[in-house]
Amino acid sequence: MHKQATISRFITALGLAGTIAVVAGCAAVQTTGSGSVGVERKQYMSGMVPAAALEQEAAQQYTALIGQAKAQGALDVNAAQTQRVKAITQKLIKHVGVFRPDATSWKWETHVLNSDDVNAWCMPGGKIAVYTGLINQIKPTDAELAAVIGHEMAHALREHSREQVSQQMATNIGLSVLSAVTGVGATADLGSALSEVMFTLPNSRTHEAEADRIGVELAARAGYDPRAAVTLWQKMGALSSGSAQPEFLSTHPSAASRSADLTAAAEKVMPLYQQASGK
Repeated sequence: MHKQATISRFITALGLAGTIAVVAGCAAVQTTGSGSVGVERKQYMSGMVPAAALEQEAAQQYTALIGQAKAQGALDVNAAQTQRVKAITQKLIKHVGVFRPDATSWKWETHVLNSDDVNAWCMPGGKIAVYTGLINQIKPTDAELAAVIGHEMAHALREHSREQVSQQMATNIGLSVLSAVTGVGATADLGSALSEVMFTLPNSRTHEAEADRIGVELAARAGYDPRAAVTLWQKMGALSSGSAQPEFLSTHPSAASRSADLTAAAEKVMPLYQQASGK
């Protein structure tokens, strides 16, 4: 009976913690328009994580990283690669207003970092980096490179980083309540497990699906064949079957359904591509 009561008390506390984690300091927002691909999920953002503050922090970190790369002779080393990446990025940026008009005034910045890592990313506020490892090993076409960059830009447009920070803060509040009610210390292991179950796993999949779809539409509107997103991930998968998995895939889980989802999204935006490219 005592054990049963303890379990019941724990479950009740866990439910309370979860409820507080969701609502504490968070408000439902729609960071972007749905676009033609239909991204309409409401997101929960904490007022304790202002978008402007996160963008400022991102800008500072980006400046430091770029400065370090320059000092190491690893910044925009190959002029042709740099010009290519920046040209593709500029075409994509012209269409961000479809999803959020304010992003047209972001201080977008793009650089190519000399590194063997197969990676690319976009920080909050539009700070982009593409690694030479991705270009040299994947050997993407312009359309495939647009798919990569568009995908990363989509994470910034949807403020996925801010959403994750908000979720982490809410989880910490929930763990504090759980600890107080049950008397069980909120250890790092418990925190990691609870956070993973409540937030990280489902949102990671959701974030990737949203970034895939928005990236495909940005590419199509910029005149790049959206079907290239499928061949891009096929190349990524082929590379990951070797001795080491690309860094890009380690943070971008590729499910079996991803190819089908990308194919469906590409078909949906084909008219946009045909209009933009004249094909």
